[in-house]
Amino acid sequence: MRTAWADGPEFVTQCPIRPGGSYTYRFTIEGQEGTLWWHAHSSWLRATVYGALIIHPKEGSSYPFQKPTRETPILLGEWWNANPIDVVREATRTGAAPNVSDAYTINGQPGDFYNCSSADTVIVPMDAGETNLLRVINSGLNQQLFFTVANHKLTVVGADASYLKPFTTNVIMLGPGQTTDVLITANQPPARYYIAARAYASAQGAPFDNTTTTAILEYKTAPCPAKGGASSKPVNASLPKFNDTATATTFTTSLRSPQKAEVPTDIDESLFFTVGLGINQCPPGANKASTCQGPNGTRFAASMNNISFVLPSNFSLLQAHHQGIPGVFTTDFPAAPPVKFDYTGNVSQSLWQPVPATKVYKLKYGAKVQVVLQGTSIFTAENHPIHLHGYDFYIVAEGFGNFNPQKDTAKFNLVDPPMRNTASVPVGGWAVIRFVADNPGTWLLHCHLDVHITWGLAMSFLVEDGVGVFQTLEAPPADLPVC
Repeated sequence: MRTAWADGPEFVTQCPIRPGGSYTYRFTIEGQEGTLWWHAHSSWLRATVYGALIIHPKEGSSYPFQKPTRETPILLGEWWNANPIDVVREATRTGAAPNVSDAYTINGQPGDFYNCSSADTVIVPMDAGETNLLRVINSGLNQQLFFTVANHKLTVVGADASYLKPFTTNVIMLGPGQTTDVLITANQPPARYYIAARAYASAQGAPFDNTTTTAILEYKTAPCPAKGGASSKPVNASLPKFNDTATATTFTTSLRSPQKAEVPTDIDESLFFTVGLGINQCPPGANKASTCQGPNGTRFAASMNNISFVLPSNFSLLQAHHQGIPGVFTTDFPAAPPVKFDYTGNVSQSLWQPVPATKVYKLKYGAKVQVVLQGTSIFTAENHPIHLHGYDFYIVAEGFGNFNPQKDTAKFNLVDPPMRNTASVPVGGWAVIRFVADNPGTWLLHCHLDVHITWGLAMSFLVEDGVGVFQTLEAPPADLPVC
């Protein structure tokens, strides 16, 4: 709060840390408990630069559930047999979709189902009868993932560092950027059980990495694998089909706050943002064969409300705002799509090409905000994990098709909706979020599939200062990197 300089996205709240340079992120944790994570926010560097950020209950207080015997961070990652920066540079040059990853990982290791990898598979030890809090983080770059543990139920107790009303399931789904805290109890016959994750791929016909990463839940009294035989082979985990949207939806619509939530009503800013892909025609004079390798000789793009977000390059948005530097951004990001159309239907190709720009949407301090995030079927519909920096928000509803304010408002859960920082907008559907703009600064709202940010699926809110020091952005720190 009030320290937006510590947020991190390049050219939004700071210029990137230069090679060999350093910058100290200083901020106060307020009101969050559970699992978050930290990662690079420049190009595709977060493919390998990331880790868990765990917030325990304050001393003297405890979890709202029985304290687990142990806890284990489970970081789901994505691996290329190449430098990820080369992968995205090549895609930017050609205009085509980037190469998909070669493996997924659990705590940095791909697991048993890849060549030459099983010697280093991650082992999660447990004693019979113990309860383990698994802090699951999707730190993958471009893929939603299903996650399960063979023969063990998962009790979901939190997500994105907010507690949830506990419920039990066999499988969870996480988009990149999302975290989910689950309890598992070692109540099965002592043995070794696969912990596994693989893609939830909702975009029809789009290529994706269809491999499966594994770790092993190992009961301490299980037979030693070296002594061999089939008995020590881990029990297989069963995961949903890659395109199992029903399972993904059952999961996301099961999340509830533990008690009555303080959901903003009397909305001041009612916003409607389309989120989806786009196609840029090949620029005149370009070498079509090398730079326009997208569909039918085009280049892939993405946008919100038909604006494809362009990062500034000489100043960050926050510096430009704080120092009053003109010409870095404009404040005319549209509150609704410039053209209304059948968002999830058969969209006319005349609407496929977005406009590149650096536009922000201004919010007054304390404004009560509702955003309808409406997916589109331009080129292809898919599930988009939409992340808002600087805030937690309530997800009051989600659904398929086009959001209809007359009918769909009746579905709003204003009693106990879940609080998150990343919403999974359903494939060919919509989600509605609400928050109070009480944290001044420039805050990126973006798809957490990095391929889509690269293409422009982002925008930024500019939340103005309120009254007095406690409603005002602090001065920038002395070591803030320069461009």
